[in-house]
Amino acid sequence: MAHDVTATPEKNASPPSAVGRIFRNSDTGQWAIVQFPNLPLAIFLVATLVRLAVHPHGGAGTALSVVGGLGLAWWSVDEIARGDSPFRRVLGAVVLVGLALSLLTG
Repeated sequence: MAHDVTATPEKNASPPSAVGRIFRNSDTGQWAIVQFPNLPLAIFLVATLVRLAVHPHGGAGTALSVVGGLGLAWWSVDEIARGDSPFRRVLGAVVLVGLALSLLTG
């Protein structure tokens, strides 16, 4: 994964709270909530913004939906597999389940 926006833990800090355990990387102790740059998420956001701005119909609209959905699915699977904190892994799973449900319900 790319560089995380993190804060370093204080020296001699007390054991992490429940919130700290959810949002911190267990290996480094650093906050791991947001990550930049993030190519799959950027693909999803650009495809979504283009769809909202241009409102393409037919094949172009379908292509943007597919590209955006694939970008979001890629991001989700990557977060589940390699997320730096439990929060990011759970968020990836929730988004992936949401994508699957949206495909099933059409």
